[in-house]
Amino acid sequence: MTSQQPPRTTAKAIADSLRERIRSGELAPGASLPTSRELADSFGVSTKTVGSAVDLLKAEGLVVGEQGGRRRVRADRAITWNLTAFEKGKRRDSLAMDDWSAAIKAAGRVPAQHVTVSTGPASPQVAEWLHLRAGETVVVRTRLRTVDDHAFQLSTSFFPSSIASGTMLEEEGDVAVPGGILSAIGHPQSHVRDEISVRMPTPEETSRLELPPGTPVAEHVRIGYDEDGRAVRVMQTIAPGDRHVLVYELDVTAQ
Repeated sequence: MTSQQPPRTTAKAIADSLRERIRSGELAPGASLPTSRELADSFGVSTKTVGSAVDLLKAEGLVVGEQGGRRRVRADRAITWNLTAFEKGKRRDSLAMDDWSAAIKAAGRVPAQHVTVSTGPASPQVAEWLHLRAGETVVVRTRLRTVDDHAFQLSTSFFPSSIASGTMLEEEGDVAVPGGILSAIGHPQSHVRDEISVRMPTPEETSRLELPPGTPVAEHVRIGYDEDGRAVRVMQTIAPGDRHVLVYELDVTAQ
């Protein structure tokens, strides 16, 4: 009768163990992982197997690599983005910051927005959202939003040129006014429609948002309409899945 050999520890089993230590807080955000040699000795495996395990965690966005081969638990703290309150009612805009930045600051974080402005033909998708003809000119405000000096969102707003031309919507930089720019130029939003999808990022999004391999993003599209039902803006925001909790609060009682 031959004796059975104990099962060999796999890369998946090591990744499962490390993942649990991360989720329990034993390995805190920003903490260094044990070295490959330490993990290999602990699990009785080769450093190659350890490397495969760590690669699994990198693909999940739980671990990031640094120069010199050091691996750390990802340190970005997620923000809670309340989409029910965002741009609703008595907005939080001021001359210093818009509604988004005000909400981030109220949560005890440090917001910043890096804004560029351009004009060009509407893509078929943008034209559909804004009820324009494809190729009709739109004004585009592109924002890289950061929280605590880390990239958190790419947000691009498209406006019909008939509304935006010659207004502060064409001004470069992070322009903000109480009540929002659209209201200030005479085209306040009366209601909005949100569309949310989840997908893998494009190479450009991965680069600009500094995404770990395998990190999905939420694409939030908000179409704003005036009181006559005319689409006055569409905002397309790319939000990394590892940095956001999206919240809606809805009344469900019968009206």
